[in-house]
Amino acid sequence: MALKKLGSAGRFGARYGRKIKHKINDVEKILRAKHTCPFCKKVGVKRLSVGIWYCNKCDSKYAGQAYNSNVK
Repeated sequence: MALKKLGSAGRFGARYGRKIKHKINDVEKILRAKHTCPFCKKVGVKRLSVGIWYCNKCDSKYAGQAYNSNVK
């Protein structure tokens, strides 16, 4: 039987269990994806801290979600 790859959560090895590692993998995929700025629509947004996002292109700083730059 082939095993599903865990990606970055594979660093935990045999610790913490399957379910938690898959949840971590899903969150880290969102975090490491390319994010677009809601103001200038360019790709180039970086996370400064939890919920604080910064656009390199238009030099704007805004609050979004913890792991995603969406503004609701």
